[in-house]
Amino acid sequence: MKAKAIIALAGILFSSATVSLSAQEVDCRTTLSLFVQSAKIKDYKAAEPHYKTLMQGCEDYSLATYQYGERMYKSLLKSADASSKKIYAAALIANYEDRLANFPGKTKKGEVYADIAQAMYDNGIGTKEEQYAAFDKAWNLDQASFNSPKALYTYFNLVVDLQDAGKKELKDVFEKYDELIKKIETQEIMRAEQAAPLIQKQEEGVALDAKETRTLKNSEIYLTNFSKIKAGINGLLGQRADCENLVPLYNKDFEAKQNDVDWLKRAARRLSAKECEDPIFFKLVEALHRAEPSVKTAYYLGQLADRDGNSSKALAYYNESAELQTDPVEKASVYMKIANNYRKKNSYSSARSYYRKALKLQPSLGVAYLHIGNMYASSANNCGETVFNKRAVYWLAAEYADRAGRVDPSIKSTAAKTAASYRQRAPQKSDIFTGGVQPGSSIKIGCWIGESVRVPNL
Repeated sequence: MKAKAIIALAGILFSSATVSLSAQEVDCRTTLSLFVQSAKIKDYKAAEPHYKTLMQGCEDYSLATYQYGERMYKSLLKSADASSKKIYAAALIANYEDRLANFPGKTKKGEVYADIAQAMYDNGIGTKEEQYAAFDKAWNLDQASFNSPKALYTYFNLVVDLQDAGKKELKDVFEKYDELIKKIETQEIMRAEQAAPLIQKQEEGVALDAKETRTLKNSEIYLTNFSKIKAGINGLLGQRADCENLVPLYNKDFEAKQNDVDWLKRAARRLSAKECEDPIFFKLVEALHRAEPSVKTAYYLGQLADRDGNSSKALAYYNESAELQTDPVEKASVYMKIANNYRKKNSYSSARSYYRKALKLQPSLGVAYLHIGNMYASSANNCGETVFNKRAVYWLAAEYADRAGRVDPSIKSTAAKTAASYRQRAPQKSDIFTGGVQPGSSIKIGCWIGESVRVPNL
């Protein structure tokens, strides 16, 4: 294949033209030192010959060879002309493969095989089928370390392209979408959990140390990247997931698949997510409930009751679903549904309780913070004994909006505008002065809110 031929070319180019050095003929320690010294200052013209020497007898001497080799070939790729780009790409891939061969215990297979697949895609090595197969290999070998936002996006992009070309079915696109979105949301939870206590410390006026600052910065970068990738994947899915495509697909397959529990689950989940108002959804839920009554069927029955206007019955089903659910992301989704139901009925205290349950399971749900802030702002006139204290509620609402944007970068702009609007309605500097209130002091907010807010130093 073309891909294998290009990669093999790297091995030829990087072999010695005159003599093959054995491990005894190569001073591994000295050569590695020379290579690392040059690589550290990004003098890759000087570094590359030392790397080639290391690869002729010191392949298993040090992991640093491959770590700096990766940096070197990525940098050389950026400045390479068209004629040498694929040569450097093949060398980068060879570096990854040699690392896997020589340091398997210190190499995350999913991460590195995904890097290989990404290098193939970025540099046009192999067909799209070969590139997709390379990502598939990484995914199937080690999903736990397949965490690169860019690789996750490219992986899905390829299955969409292959479906457009008639080489994958629509169901393949949906199945891969579900897998990758679940992966992204799991990573978002992990990063948000890392960030949450550090954000809390900052909000309390406690300075972060260098390690905490770095952790928070990295978490926010990852949250931003995952947010962008999730939006990109949803964009790629596009009209493929609209009811107009889903309904005919599931109507067509229902008779043959009505006893296939896995198929029923996937189909019901997809129609539920899109809120497709079609009899096929009812048929799917009924069939699924008969075949395997579960947390999911309880959730779908809640949706059906909700659509029929029976809110009390819907809440009962949703609560049943949430209590039975073990997956944190799915459970958080159910709690959000219940919270939204209570919020629409102006049962704010109950709504907040369920938003908090959702946030405990999925801290990256910025929209939950936005809703809590909105409910606080809507209650401002009812939750204070004085005009000043009523308006102080808006400071608290703004804090929740700020937090929404920090844990979920996809709504950062909306959250910032919302927080700014709340602060415009809160007491201003002149109000603080005339009210005799000290900046930094705490104001207790009454009624159902039951929280305190610190007076800012405006």
